[in-house]
Amino acid sequence: MAHVGKGLLAGLAATIVLSALMLIQSMMGIMPELNLPKMIAGMMGAPDMPMIGWAVHFMIGIVLYGVAMALLDARLPGKSHVGHGVILGFFGWLIMMIMLMPMAGAGLFAMSLGVMAPMMTLVLHLIFGAVLGWVYGRSVGDQERSGTPA
Repeated sequence: MAHVGKGLLAGLAATIVLSALMLIQSMMGIMPELNLPKMIAGMMGAPDMPMIGWAVHFMIGIVLYGVAMALLDARLPGKSHVGHGVILGFFGWLIMMIMLMPMAGAGLFAMSLGVMAPMMTLVLHLIFGAVLGWVYGRSVGDQERSGTPA
């Protein structure tokens, strides 16, 4: 529990990077039907209020992933924080594909949006996880090297 604040910081950084990539994807017109904040808002009964979707997206990225990183980092195999973040990103993607996409009406693994949807979201989740792990590792690394308590 000592590193939860560092996990939240890592979740914020990773969510900002992911959000920037999502906005770039949108501006380039790549898969416009894959608008995750709009899908989230729609699932919450507010399809015309994408800001609600963005807020939930940030809460998931910061709180859920940040806390998960802080609690699971030491328990996951290997010593790489980046690798641990990628593992969390992969499992988050899997949950999204099996549970959330069907709930949003996109089908299992979002296949109603085409084969590119699961591939693109996987890449985005792996990048997210790598950033999550890297920032987390940097924030706890100095303390781990010096032996300073959190």
